[in-house]
Amino acid sequence: MARPRKPLLSRERIVGAASALVDAEGLDAVSTRRLAAQLGVSGPSLYNHFRNKDEILDAVADAVSAKVDLSMFDESDPRDWRTALHDWAVSYRAALTEHPNIVPVLARGPGRRPAGLRVADAVFGAMVRAGWPPAQATRIGALMRYFITGSALGSFARGFVDDETAYDPGDYPHLGQAHLLADRQEEIDEGAFETGLRALLDGLAAQYPTAATAARAGGAGRSRADGP
Repeated sequence: MARPRKPLLSRERIVGAASALVDAEGLDAVSTRRLAAQLGVSGPSLYNHFRNKDEILDAVADAVSAKVDLSMFDESDPRDWRTALHDWAVSYRAALTEHPNIVPVLARGPGRRPAGLRVADAVFGAMVRAGWPPAQATRIGALMRYFITGSALGSFARGFVDDETAYDPGDYPHLGQAHLLADRQEEIDEGAFETGLRALLDGLAAQYPTAATAARAGGAGRSRADGP
């Protein structure tokens, strides 16, 4: 009886194995030797698909970017720029919180990653269509990435231990309930994200009339150099 054939090695299989390893153990756990062992292949066979570990991690990061909903930035979508940014930010953060260990790679920017570049292109294009000058559209994309990736890098609530004795009122008179925060992690972290996102969008909305007027008038910020 013929022995079953092993599945052919592919970029998708390598990325899937690397993603599972990053999720379980973090970035430092990934090595070509370990991935090859998990996939049941020789180490050099991975180099037919990726040149090194960094390329593998880039691909893992891009697979996460590909999960982000960009439909709100379609020209046919009826959502205004503020609602589109809000809904995209929520989708983006949801993708990152499912894979928090890869966030440091994503935080470096899209580089040459196709899905990451599609995200940047969609945000910038939508903001310019909405009337933001290109320079401002670039800054909006940057500040949104700072905010979203920063919020996904760690949990504020879980930064406090659940030991009441760690917060002596003589030293920390306002942290009497800090030991309870970890039990309310989702509520606190999600609420903080929404609070910050609304404040950020409120600030942009206050700037929008002036920025849109400048864009219509062909004022500062129209040069190609102001693009991403």
